[in-house]
Formats: sequence, structure tokens, C-alpha cells
Amino acid sequence: MGPSSSSSSLLALLSLILLLSPWVRVSSASGHDTFLQCLTTHAQHQSPISDAIFTPDNSTFLPTLNSYIRNSRFLTPATPKPLVIVAAKHKSHVQSTVVCAKQAGLEIRIRSGGHDYEGLSYISHHPFVILDLFNLRATTVDIASETATVEAGATMGELYHAIASKSNVHAFPGGVCPTLGAGGHISGGGYGTLMRKFGLSVDNVLDAEIVNVEGEILNKQQMGEDLFWAIRGGGGGSFGVILSWKIKLVKVPETVTVFEVERLIEEEATEIFLQWQGVTDKLDENLYIRLMLNSANGKDGLKTGKVSLGALFLGPANTLMEIINKHIPSLKLQKEDCSEMSWIESALFWANFPKGSTSEVLLDRAVRPNTFLKRKSDYVREPITESGLDAIWKAVMETERVGIVCNPYGGKMGQISETETPFPHRAGVKFKIQYSTTWKEEGEKEADERLNMINKLYEAMTPYVTKNPREAFLNYRDIDVGSSTHWNVGEGKVYGERYFKQNFERLVDVKTKVDPHNFFKNEQSIPTR
Repeated sequence: MGPSSSSSSLLALLSLILLLSPWVRVSSASGHDTFLQCLTTHAQHQSPISDAIFTPDNSTFLPTLNSYIRNSRFLTPATPKPLVIVAAKHKSHVQSTVVCAKQAGLEIRIRSGGHDYEGLSYISHHPFVILDLFNLRATTVDIASETATVEAGATMGELYHAIASKSNVHAFPGGVCPTLGAGGHISGGGYGTLMRKFGLSVDNVLDAEIVNVEGEILNKQQMGEDLFWAIRGGGGGSFGVILSWKIKLVKVPETVTVFEVERLIEEEATEIFLQWQGVTDKLDENLYIRLMLNSANGKDGLKTGKVSLGALFLGPANTLMEIINKHIPSLKLQKEDCSEMSWIESALFWANFPKGSTSEVLLDRAVRPNTFLKRKSDYVREPITESGLDAIWKAVMETERVGIVCNPYGGKMGQISETETPFPHRAGVKFKIQYSTTWKEEGEKEADERLNMINKLYEAMTPYVTKNPREAFLNYRDIDVGSSTHWNVGEGKVYGERYFKQNFERLVDVKTKVDPHNFFKNEQSIPTR
């Protein structure tokens, strides 16, 4: 065979490969046009959809895309962009987007406008559209029935504000960051300072609305027990599009107490940690004490370690003082360290708003610009020894720009079965760890240094955390614990068992039943069998 015929054969082979490639087929103009034409046709008899559609030739496309990217690591020209953004303004827009993306052969990524540590709600390496829910943000509160309905695109801050505007003795167990999106936060578990008293967000869900792969809107009764179980902690985006949650409000006292104190190693930080660890999952369930480990400059100017403790107590300061000084005496808590306030004021305190702020600040969706971050997670079931803590102090000081945040368990969390919801980290957990590094400097060098630091600290913690599996928290999404490109059960087990333990297999069964062709997927979604 001569050179010319060899070249022709090669070209023919390449042409065949390109012809068969799903990327090329659906990334062509026809896939884009098919989707837009379908949207127009499918939605023409319902709420007008034209104002909800953003394409790259629209001047508002990039601002709309970027406005809810909370991690600047994914706010770059190299980050894959969607072909279309549908910022749904009506339930029918969600239905149309699902139906039309499936018809056009496009992937769909679902974003509810909150946090997303790994960008999986707005990034794909295949042609895709973003279904953005930030416009679906209505929240209604009914104090008489002690319930609320919150749409997926509402933030937790908006929900807390809505509750507080109706009652000063009602609350909801959710995260401390007010810019969390209700759709993803609740479907991934949802935890905060009320978890030891009332459990997780998902433990207080009464009903939900979801758009399934056929574009149908289903409530709890219509979706069935298995799917309702799956979306309460298994991540809603694997099974459909969460439209709204009906939630149970909880009763809190008119007066709660908070404190935040810091101690260096030379101020008995080691003793404080060991005492905290010994009792944190056994204390009065009305008390939540978060502990953080960081490096710091000591009083002599040399590098040292620091513990920071923040607490919420559902009761008065005097009672809190008695509990702390009995069980964590090394802290030497003073009355002036404590502040009594209402529950909504405590929400502002935990969100680091200036003292005197009103609850209206919870309605602000803006986040710090140019914030780069990486998060990882672990669970601790066995006490860390003093020698182990010494090794941890050393690791923390070596990776000085990474912090360890320890969130206490026990109380209500230990009273709910591991299989009650997909969230399995229940009885026996002493505390959950979040490893956190945040930076503002752009460039690969800074990013590589930070990622190396957090990975180094994560490795150093291996002896002290859970094993087989090394448990992880879905809402602290971490692509390092495994990802799926072929979406088979074997790949999914790598991260699935760490997030869900024994519940992973049931989640796969539900997924296979409700979305057999795996339309709703991302790199850490639930696969089908």
C-alpha cells in the first residue's frame, strides 16, 4: 500500500471516529439548535421561557454563569462553559429543560445557587446545559402548623430570615453559611449548630417536589418511599431536579447563648482539646461546641498551635457556664465570654456578621470575590491520644495555611439509624472534620501549594480517623475521594461507600429504577447497575 492510500485510509478512519464520537455529534450546532427549538416548542403553552434562556452570544451569559460560581478555581477562561443556561423562572421551565436536553442528547448540570466546592453543578467535559434554579426562591412559613416550604433556589439565609419574621421561638436545623442553596444543602444532608438537638436538615423534611427524568413533577406520595428516601441525603441531582422542600420547624428558647474563645498551646490548648473530645458527643444535646485547630504566632513570636471554640447553647449563660466549667475546666470560660441573644441573632453570630446587624443581611447573596478554596472531610470515632494530638499539632504547623474544623456529634445524631436516610454517619461518631484552605492569590503556583498542603495534612490524619471506609461527607464534596467517568457501580463504590457506607447499594437500586439510562449524572453521582 502506497503513502497516498495509507493517508486516505487514516483519514477515513479519523472521519469514522469523529462521526461516531458523541462529543462531536452533540457539540455541533444541531444539538444546540435542537435544544433551543425544543424549549420554545415545549414551553409555548406555559409560562414564557425566552427571558430565562442565556446563550454565549448574549451579553448577560457570562455574568449569569459567573454570579453563582463560589470557588474562583473554576472562574477561569479554561473552565468548560455550557452551551445554554436556563435560569428557570417557573416549574414548567425545569420540566422543559429536562425533556429538551434529553431529546437533544445534551448533559444537564443542576445548580441551586449555593456552594459547590468542586463545581460539579456547573462544569462538564461534555456538551451540556446548566439548569439554574436561583430564580425559584420562594419561601413560605406557616407557624400554626410549624412548617415551611422552601424552593430549591432559596438560600438558607433567606429561609432563616423568613422564619424569624414570623416567630422568635422557631428555627430550622441547617448550615451556618447563609449563602447555602436550599436545594443542594438539604439533599446532601444539611447540618449546623442545631444538629445535636434536632438532627440534620434531612431529618426534618416532610415532603418534596422533584422533576423526574420524564419531566413529571412528583411529590412524596407520587415519587414513592424509595425515591423520597434517596433524595434526603443521597444528593437530589442524581435522581432528578429538586423543586422545593416542605420542612418541619423546630422550637427554640427565646434566649440562647453563644461564645467564641481562643487558646494557644501555652494556654492549655492541648488539654482543652482532649477534654472537649472526651465529652463533646456526650454533653447536653442543647449544647453544640465546634472546635478548630490552626497554627498561630505565640506570645514569644514563635509558631505554635491554637484552638478556637465556638458554641451555641439553647438556654441561658449561667447554665452554659456550669456545663463548660464542669466538663472542660481547662478552658476557664468567663461570663464575659458569653453572649445571650435570640436564635436569629445567633445565626448572624455564626455567619460572622458584625454585632448589631439585622436579619436583613441574611438576604444578601453576595460572596467574597476572588476566593479560591479546597475542602476535605473525615470522621472520628475513636479518641485521639495525647501523643496523636502532638503529631497533629506538628502537621498543622507545617501546613500553616490549612485549618481543621471539628464538628461535634452525639445527641439526636446518635438516636437515628444509619439507614433511616442515605446519610450514614450517626451513632458512634465523636466528631466530623473539615479541612479548609482559602486563598486570594491567583496562579497555579499558589493553588498547587495550597492543594499540596491540604493533601499533606489529610494524609497525616490517616491514623486518627475512620477506616474501611474512610468516611466522607457528601456536602463537603471532594473529587479526590473518587470520581466516575463511565458511571458504573465499581467506579461509584470508590466514593459512594465513603459518602454513604452500606446505603450506597440501595441508592444504586433507586437510581436504576427511576433513571435507568443515567441522564442525571456528574462525576460523583449515583450510578446505575
